[in-house]
Amino acid sequence: MALSKTSQQLDRLGMTASTLCAVHCALVPIFLTTLPLLGLEFLSNEWVEISMIIISVFLGVLSLSMSYRKQHHKLLPFFILFTGFALIGIGHFSGIESLEPILIPLGGFTVAAAHLVNWRLNKVCTHTAKH
Repeated sequence: MALSKTSQQLDRLGMTASTLCAVHCALVPIFLTTLPLLGLEFLSNEWVEISMIIISVFLGVLSLSMSYRKQHHKLLPFFILFTGFALIGIGHFSGIESLEPILIPLGGFTVAAAHLVNWRLNKVCTHTAKH
């Protein structure tokens, strides 16, 4: 039961981090001119975005791996997670600026969806690895 609680906490943290990342990526371009006035210009720094992506990757892989091995043995959350990070990667690194404000938030919400699917699979799964 301890693994399930830890995994659920990681999924909640992952959903929160991914959603915040998506909101950040959607709103920063809109408020870019006002960030310096508010003392928040660091939010538009590329390293902040890359750090958020790295944290989300770490949380996602850790949480989903724990659940996969000990709980539900389903690959769907991984597929959704990697689809989300592919969208983020294409949006962030493709160099096509018109895609960035669409793909990155979509990718962030997709990563959050992977955690949600994982969390729901854990809640439905009432057995341990010895099923």
